[in-house]
Amino acid sequence: MKSLLLVLMCWLATVAATAAEKPNVLFIAVDDLNHWVGYTGRNPQAQTPNIDRLSKRGVSFTRAYCAAPLCNPSRAALMSGLRPSTSAVYDNNDNWKSFIPAGKSLTVPFQQAGYFVAGAGKIFHSDSYYPSEWDDYFDKAHGHKTANEHGAGVGKDEGFLEPVQHELKDEDINDWHITQYCINQLGKSHDKPFFLACGLHKPHLPWVVPKQYYNQFPIEKIQLPPFQPDDLADIPPAGVRMAKPQGDHAAIVSKDRWKLAIQSYLACCAYTDMNLGRLLDALDKSRYRDNTIIVFWGDHGWHLGEKSHWRKFSLWEEATRAPLIWVVPGVTQSGTTCERTVDFMSIYPTLCDVAGVATPAHVEGRSMRSLLANPNATWSEPALTTFGFQNHSVRDARWRYIRYADGSEELYDHSQDEFEWQNIATQAEHTAIKLKLAESFPKTNAPAKSSDASKPKNKKSKDQ
Repeated sequence: MKSLLLVLMCWLATVAATAAEKPNVLFIAVDDLNHWVGYTGRNPQAQTPNIDRLSKRGVSFTRAYCAAPLCNPSRAALMSGLRPSTSAVYDNNDNWKSFIPAGKSLTVPFQQAGYFVAGAGKIFHSDSYYPSEWDDYFDKAHGHKTANEHGAGVGKDEGFLEPVQHELKDEDINDWHITQYCINQLGKSHDKPFFLACGLHKPHLPWVVPKQYYNQFPIEKIQLPPFQPDDLADIPPAGVRMAKPQGDHAAIVSKDRWKLAIQSYLACCAYTDMNLGRLLDALDKSRYRDNTIIVFWGDHGWHLGEKSHWRKFSLWEEATRAPLIWVVPGVTQSGTTCERTVDFMSIYPTLCDVAGVATPAHVEGRSMRSLLANPNATWSEPALTTFGFQNHSVRDARWRYIRYADGSEELYDHSQDEFEWQNIATQAEHTAIKLKLAESFPKTNAPAKSSDASKPKNKKSKDQ
């Protein structure tokens, strides 16, 4: 009996030691969060003190770009390690499970390495997931009635024109409960290292949060983003179709709701920032504070009238750029900034790398651990974004080069044109740079399973 007890005690000690050796992971995804956050300086109206607080703990990337400028392909790519051009998940209406089998996701190598894997909210599109890839998940079946189900708020339908419903409490919105689930997990005693994913929906539509967040942004002080009325004049037809200037933008301008929409977006970002603060407070109070990797990312950008366009669904800077912050104990230095150009396909292999977990062979991205340790380290890979079959954008430190499926092009020199107002693709002196950037386009473009994915649909879907 004593020998059996001794064996059991040794086993428990081994488990505890193993758990202590492996870092935990707090994986935070935010829906539709563009680069209007404090550390980027893109929009001084933004009030994101908790994102700024997280930024001061680690490395913040100023040029981080999504794999696709819409939720389903972006998340499927990041979580599976397969680019849209490989998986053929191009559209929000594609069922990503029909393209990507179970066993590919980022959580799987962590499960195999002995991690407890739990999540809540929107990690994959429409809050869907393979149950086999998670040990526990706080999904819709456990959720609460959300503001969306109340049918209120700016952005309830295509025109962003519904009146705002202010009479809400923080906990009336499902993100509060998603965050609370993660807070509860941080308060538990885990006998394994954990991978905890927190998927927040706001600032996704509908733009409705408690009144106090609107009060932070008085409508009389709202400033419009940099804008040129004729910005689409030098854009090829394929790009204009994506912009749809006669859709959302025409409706918003005709109803004089542009500032209201910006106010609402900023308010929703502030609400999400509040939930992030709750989560960081819980981590700081927990036993896991000093042994937890934090990864914070927005799934893509969002236009608020730039280029007469709203939402994501384009290959320009506003739709493709999003926050990315890493805190890795023993690797990152607090309060550092990385200006290297990266895309979110790096998240999967980097997280495996810094956690000491084997990266599966199918993963297409490259670990950027070197940038976490030294933000000024050499990095030669540009960021690649895909929107539909054979529509690609390549972004490096200076240039953005877009090539559409019909062969039409856009080229912007960010050293002189940070808002992408002058398309210089037709200028002969830039032929060489276009050829160089084109080397980063995918070598394989999986045919789309939908009938016309070369013209991506930004019509109403489950995710706007």
